[in-house]
Amino acid sequence: MRRPGLERGLVDPAVYERTVGRFREAGIVLPTFAQLADPATIPPAIVARLAEVDPDAAHPLNLFRGHWFNGPGRRERVAVPVHVVLPRELTGVDCPIVVALGDRFPMIGSHKVIAAYGCLAPRLVTGQFDPTSQRAVWPSTGNYCRGGVAISRIMGCRGVAVLPAGMSRERFEWLERWVTDPADIIRTPGTESNVKEIYDRCAELDREPDTVIFNQFSEFGNHLAHYAITGRAIETVVESIQATDPGLRLRAFVSATGSAGTIGAGDYLKERHGSLTVAVEALECPTMLRNGFGEHNIQGIGDKHIPLIHDVMATDMVVAVSDRTTDHLEVMFASPAGRAHLLERRHVPEAIVRALPSLGFSSLCNIVAAIKVAKYAGYGPADVVATVATDGAAMYVTEIERIVARDFGGELDAVDAGEIYGREVLGAGTDDLLELSRVDRDRIFNLGYFTWVEQQGVPLDEFEARRRPAFWAETRALLPVWDRLIETFNARVAGPVTE
Repeated sequence: MRRPGLERGLVDPAVYERTVGRFREAGIVLPTFAQLADPATIPPAIVARLAEVDPDAAHPLNLFRGHWFNGPGRRERVAVPVHVVLPRELTGVDCPIVVALGDRFPMIGSHKVIAAYGCLAPRLVTGQFDPTSQRAVWPSTGNYCRGGVAISRIMGCRGVAVLPAGMSRERFEWLERWVTDPADIIRTPGTESNVKEIYDRCAELDREPDTVIFNQFSEFGNHLAHYAITGRAIETVVESIQATDPGLRLRAFVSATGSAGTIGAGDYLKERHGSLTVAVEALECPTMLRNGFGEHNIQGIGDKHIPLIHDVMATDMVVAVSDRTTDHLEVMFASPAGRAHLLERRHVPEAIVRALPSLGFSSLCNIVAAIKVAKYAGYGPADVVATVATDGAAMYVTEIERIVARDFGGELDAVDAGEIYGREVLGAGTDDLLELSRVDRDRIFNLGYFTWVEQQGVPLDEFEARRRPAFWAETRALLPVWDRLIETFNARVAGPVTE
């Protein structure tokens, strides 16, 4: 087994030198994690050049847009990450639900750029990946592999996407435009929850000497990147609304687990604000909630296992949301009848309705889970629940068409819209929610044994070390170490980048 990205120094000097040469030829420098957490610290010379770069291009400077502070046009930088504060008129609860919008990220329109970069950058600056001779394999249920393929193309190396065949057509169409060879899109059996099949295919690929697997479920750079970058972004949003209402307090951060990268932001927020960390999964596959299994269509939150990088012992609640809920809310929010219902019957502010296209399936899953948490905890107007919208509805156009044809006879009308809203939003209850005891946390943690120790060969002592809070504190101490390595690497590539 390859080490899960915890190195502090140079591993292979020869690989390192070849990578420096490739990046010098291509004009690539790397942002530090600190710069992506606070993009105001990005050197002005880079900011000036970035203004002319298309956010959808495979351009090296787009790496410096791998943060939450991109504006609505994705070219400009804003002081506060683009977000919406969902009001009672939409959610049915008094508690404001804050949603950071991930479709402002470059190239893929999803915050999974953070995960891909977090897994790759430490490997580059420690000489563990050679873009001149190796191919990067990105196992994923959709957005992560797109982020990996985009960054691979920037580096001029082969990026291989491994994802279930049942994912949305839009994901595959994007990949077809970006890969260098159609064979670099590998479809595995199943849908969102079939992660084991992805691992099995990666194990086959890993036998080939020119291959490096960037497994987002076990690379701690994914956790650390979201801890630093997404955690700080959510904090900035909360601080901005507290500036106008100082009585507000962040009570909980809600995130579908997926690879367990994004939920790392919950650790950051818990440390600084004392907020709860809430993990979300599909009701059709209640792995954490009930040791369950199954298939679902909440694309972006692959499950049936516990990721190695999930800090389970710092998780406070588990909530399950049905894919019927996310399917039907997605089609409602995309339809004229649904938007009319929100505007005319619920009196939802027009600005909120205009933001609905920024909410994909997993985003809606997060929002419904936040509503359930607010109801369970009895949160009121002074209590904030924060979450993220991983991607927008643009990734699911054909899925929406399929659901409308399947469930609504080809057209969603006003009655359908009212029923969906009443059932899936107003009717969202506090069932399928578990406030975790120590026994519950141990149970969920122990589920990971079967994936990581028995199947993937992680040594038992390394697996068990993650049970201790000290392990995570020590791991987070890697961030400034990696940033120094990035700065040294950049100096070798292009000289000091300080202007």
